[in-house]
Amino acid sequence: MSNEILIILSFVVIYGSLLLSYRLFGRKGLLAFSVFATLVANIEVLLLVDAFGIEMTLGNVLFGSTFLVTDILSENHSRKEANKAVLISTFFSVIFIAISQLWLLYTPAANDWASGAFHTIFSSTPRIICASLGVYLISQLADVWLYHKWWDWCRKRFGDSRSGLWIRNNGSTMISQLINTSLYTFFAFYGTYEWSTLVSIFASSYCIFLVTSLLDTPLVYICRRLHDKGKDGIAYIKNQ
Repeated sequence: MSNEILIILSFVVIYGSLLLSYRLFGRKGLLAFSVFATLVANIEVLLLVDAFGIEMTLGNVLFGSTFLVTDILSENHSRKEANKAVLISTFFSVIFIAISQLWLLYTPAANDWASGAFHTIFSSTPRIICASLGVYLISQLADVWLYHKWWDWCRKRFGDSRSGLWIRNNGSTMISQLINTSLYTFFAFYGTYEWSTLVSIFASSYCIFLVTSLLDTPLVYICRRLHDKGKDGIAYIKNQ
């Protein structure tokens, strides 16, 4: 299976899972998904592949989904809930750094077969996640702030608080992702790759973020519709 097909499949699975999380568990499902996506994206980003004619790191689709999470929380719940998702994801990322580094301190048994792979992968994790934590906080908090600034503009422009959802969704994400991609590419990979590769990583990552931002807009509308009908978190509520 080609890398291009796998990336498209990843988009369908990831964003479908996000939508299902909200449908089943409401805002708590989105908080959990945000933690999951942030942690896994910081591991997946270590993989470098060729796809769509360019060289790119993986993890962009997963990381891009966290911006959809904060947009849905901003739209349907509150700015406070969106910022909470950012802070919770950051908190658990710090815990993950500590635990993953403890793994590397153990003396492996004679029959161990995984220790070498763990050292190869997770010895790079601190730099990746530490760079990600700062950039994640800046870009995500900027995204939430921009979302509500665009919302104020839409309210004045259209005369109500419902119109212009696609504007605030895409306007906030495109700007915050530019901040995220430029800072993260430099701090996470400077000195690891040549400048030409860094430029390729930045360009490919931002292109993916732009595409996912445009494609995720219908999901925001769907989630707002679910919220309006009281069907977000329906399975969770029924079990209480």
